[in-house]
Amino acid sequence: MRFLPIGELADRARVRASALRYWEERGLLPGARREGGRRVWPATAIRRVALIRMAQRAGFTLTEIARLLAEDTTPSATRQWRNMAARKLPELDRHIAETQALRQAVADCLECGCMKFDQCVLLDTTDAAPPR
Repeated sequence: MRFLPIGELADRARVRASALRYWEERGLLPGARREGGRRVWPATAIRRVALIRMAQRAGFTLTEIARLLAEDTTPSATRQWRNMAARKLPELDRHIAETQALRQAVADCLECGCMKFDQCVLLDTTDAAPPR
């Protein structure tokens, strides 16, 4: 099995070495072994780091991610993950809708082209109309 020093794992996974040390401390990454006093992880840790990053981007907390990554693969753990994911989807849908509305507002602003922010009708707050 190939092992990666902390710097190489950090580079390949596009995270800081300090994040890897922190995640190891929090139990998200398995304890690194030492070679010549340096932390090394199996090359398979790249995939685990990718999962941690994806879960963070999706809005999961480190505590939730730790539960997800726990060694427990029993049906109750699988059910727990499904429940966590099901609760997260509506939040992600709201985030997507808000981002799409912001994108449309920027596109509308570009299309208008007036660049008079103090007078632009697109920025008028007197109408309480919801964003498109």
